[in-house]
Amino acid sequence: MNYTLNQLKIFLKVTQVGSITKAAEELHLTQPAVSIQLRNFQNQFDIPLTEVVGRQLYITDFGREIAATAEQILEGVNTLNYQSQAHKGELTGRLKLSVVSTGKYVMPYFLSDFLRLHPGIDLLMDVTNRAKVIESLESNEVDFSLVSVLPDTLAINYVRLMQNKLFLVANRQLASEQEIIDQSIFQRLPLVYREAGSATRMAMESFIQKHKIPVLKKLELTSNEAVKQALIAGLGASVMPLIGIKNELSNGELQIIPMKKFPLKTHWHLVWLKNKRFSAAAAAYLTYLKAEKDNIIQNKFHWFEQY
Repeated sequence: MNYTLNQLKIFLKVTQVGSITKAAEELHLTQPAVSIQLRNFQNQFDIPLTEVVGRQLYITDFGREIAATAEQILEGVNTLNYQSQAHKGELTGRLKLSVVSTGKYVMPYFLSDFLRLHPGIDLLMDVTNRAKVIESLESNEVDFSLVSVLPDTLAINYVRLMQNKLFLVANRQLASEQEIIDQSIFQRLPLVYREAGSATRMAMESFIQKHKIPVLKKLELTSNEAVKQALIAGLGASVMPLIGIKNELSNGELQIIPMKKFPLKTHWHLVWLKNKRFSAAAAAYLTYLKAEKDNIIQNKFHWFEQY
């Protein structure tokens, strides 16, 4: 056996995402590079690690056993690295977060300075939909989660970070065609929805139900980026978080449709399970965040007040 740590890392990632292409994207490698390393790794075993049926890649039972061992080896290597850094007095370890999709516009600003102060800390941040964020929090897979609607089924603690403003948005042409802006606009302008369960959709549906507004529903999309592109293309209007459309507002691709009772307002919260046993890295980050969050909001999100 003459496998490398890099081959173990690549094979493990392939087993986790079930795709060479996705593994290459997440590892910031080219697809041919991943394929070559995967083949070199396979050549050291007489039993197949993977198989392809149609165009779908499957991990064999033996491959899953090897992946579990690879994960243990890589964890051990990480532990050695952390111990070496800790011996030199550096704060080390992993900080694990799950973040709702629109939170990718928020969370990095609350992390960047902390990670610069502590280069020995590795960040693992999963950006996904709200359901998976709550699932990872509930199963204790992460230290913290970023949400805009607090989960009501879990015992949690949280830190309130910043305000989340949601506006009715369309492209320049659709927005300019609306001469009289009142709630009847929802009957004339097709609405683009986020997927069921997203916090943005919850806020939009709550407003619509509260005011008993009939709407013209056009389509449902599963990500903030997909909704944004649909609006730019002129497929309708939607309620969108301001945090994710700064550039599109600046360059005129999207426009805010002014309406009474808007913007809808929620807050971003960093949440964690009650009685969570923090690692040194997680405990240090929570201390840092509580001390610095107001300065970060003031310095990084001052443009928010223009809307």
